[in-house]
Amino acid sequence: MVTQLNVFMENKRGRLYEIASTLGKAGINIKGFSVADMADFGIFRLIVADPERAREVLKSAGFAVSESRVVVVAVPDEPGGLARVLEVVNEGNVAIEYLYIIAQTKLAFAFEDNERGAALLKAAGIPVLDQEDIARL
Repeated sequence: MVTQLNVFMENKRGRLYEIASTLGKAGINIKGFSVADMADFGIFRLIVADPERAREVLKSAGFAVSESRVVVVAVPDEPGGLARVLEVVNEGNVAIEYLYIIAQTKLAFAFEDNERGAALLKAAGIPVLDQEDIARL
């Protein structure tokens, strides 16, 4: 599984830029991200090669950061590729909390049960990536 950073931020202009700029100045490349907004606050979910360092950089800049684990899989880059992956999840009856695409054809899943979701996907021959794989993207 892969570590995802969750940055909690006020819903105000420039906040995403501040986070991205902070990481960029520290030489940290964002491999994938998702933004979920609510009325007053948002969550910037991101995947980076070195999550421990990114967390420390963001915290030292005053951002509220937490970590969670997601399952990242390689989706076949062909018609029906996404449907094949989702079919495995659907037939395995694992609830998807959210998902987003990273690095072109990589998806980061947060399942209700990450271990079970990862095991189902692996058993179906779908490559599941780890943190070292992310660093090589």
